[in-house]
Amino acid sequence: MSTLNQRFPLGDAIEVSSLVEELRAEPVGGRLRVGDPRVVEFLTKFARKLLAPATARRFPELASLGFFLRKGEIAKALSTLETSGDALRFPRGLVFHVPPANVDTIFVYSWALSALAGNHNVVRVSSRSAGAAETVLEALNAALSEVDAGTAAAITATQRMVTYDRSDAISGALSVAADLRVIWGGDASVAALRKYPLAPHARDLTFPDRSSFAVASVRGWQNASEAERRGAAEGFYNDSYWFDQAACSSPRAVFWVGEEDGAREAGQEFRKLLAEVLAAKQHVTEPAMAVQKRVSAYGAAVDGLVDGIEFQGNGIATLELADPAVLPREWLGAGTFANARVDTLSDLVPIVLRKDQTVGQFGFTKEELTEFVTELAGRGVDRVVPFGSALTFSAIWDGYDLLAEFSRLVTVQA
Repeated sequence: MSTLNQRFPLGDAIEVSSLVEELRAEPVGGRLRVGDPRVVEFLTKFARKLLAPATARRFPELASLGFFLRKGEIAKALSTLETSGDALRFPRGLVFHVPPANVDTIFVYSWALSALAGNHNVVRVSSRSAGAAETVLEALNAALSEVDAGTAAAITATQRMVTYDRSDAISGALSVAADLRVIWGGDASVAALRKYPLAPHARDLTFPDRSSFAVASVRGWQNASEAERRGAAEGFYNDSYWFDQAACSSPRAVFWVGEEDGAREAGQEFRKLLAEVLAAKQHVTEPAMAVQKRVSAYGAAVDGLVDGIEFQGNGIATLELADPAVLPREWLGAGTFANARVDTLSDLVPIVLRKDQTVGQFGFTKEELTEFVTELAGRGVDRVVPFGSALTFSAIWDGYDLLAEFSRLVTVQA
């Protein structure tokens, strides 16, 4: 079978060949262009749906997405694409997106930026999607019914979100038709999709397995007010627990930077405040997750990676690393954090790998962080953000300027 279920816009099941033919056609009103007002109108209407109080309360991550797609934010992002001289910017064409199943809103950011660049898009939505992803699809279809007829026709003709079971025929057909293929979800997903050939001019934009960690300044913590410390704990909670710590940008280790006694005291207070945040949020750790955390923690101890384990209920597991240079980067269960102390940020430079993506930070100056990143020299770490911003999506992600990647330049000289 080579049929797909159309989730947005809602429609009958469609053969992959027919879908590609429809997406290749020029829409009524003319082809999309970079920053097309029809796309902007639709996205801002969609953003209002996500920012509705009932939706934002139920899925806080959708409020962040709604903010990202506000008209002012869209204009700010598009302003970065201004060209000069002989260059003109155009869409790439047809973009095939394959997002991960474990972070069920990432596909919207990827798709929205590609649509803003004027591309026709087809997004494979996981058949396992639920909760926030289903709410997103409902909001997209609701927004489509509220825009003017010309906008609705253009969006319907050029933007599709589909679901299909594993199928070589469908994935192969969408791949060979694409001008750009965007693969999220890890090394295995990248490898699996790359077996389907692309057209000679096309290329992949890949987001493979990544890992992230946090750094906290002992001096910065000591100088912080009580409110700032509580804010740090709440921000760290948002970074770590929204997607059960499975997001690539969620921290899996915490490094305290400074002298030993201060680091011990700061770490203890931080974890106490984090436990209070979990209680205030009425966070519930499922029994299977609680077992997973203990299995992972004791496994790390058996492997000699840690020389101390502390459980604070089922919500927080702290693994004291025997050697800061040897940290587990794989997911060990929601709320499981490797913990270590180093004297300076420079001590982390030899530890960083190319797969390290986000560094959440508290208590450092801009100069200290800039010096750290300069020492890394692009060897690893794509972004450094304050506690609470690790999951905040940006048009620059994993070192890519996505709007630029989703468009192409044509030079004209007379």
